[in-house]
Amino acid sequence: MFETLLLAILILAAWFWQDSIAKREIAIAYGRELAQRCNLQLLDETVACNRLRMGRDSRGHAQLLRLYDFDVSANGADRMQCNLQLLGKQLQTWHIPPYV
Repeated sequence: MFETLLLAILILAAWFWQDSIAKREIAIAYGRELAQRCNLQLLDETVACNRLRMGRDSRGHAQLLRLYDFDVSANGADRMQCNLQLLGKQLQTWHIPPYV
């Protein structure tokens, strides 16, 4: 019984790790697209998951809701912190602060 439980936990952990990597790649693509739309540069070509919780999609199905932080720059000398929120694979909200 213990071996079965341990195997289930390991499989769940491996799934979560692989799912997190895949969602991070999606978040990087969204961050890059949002930065380009606003004529900004995505700094460090990366995002960082800041928060993870459960959420519900439009059909009421439970999915993981992830909040990612990333930095952009208008001229290469400044740094603005932005974020985006993914529910599953879908972009829910995003925030890029106003700049001059």
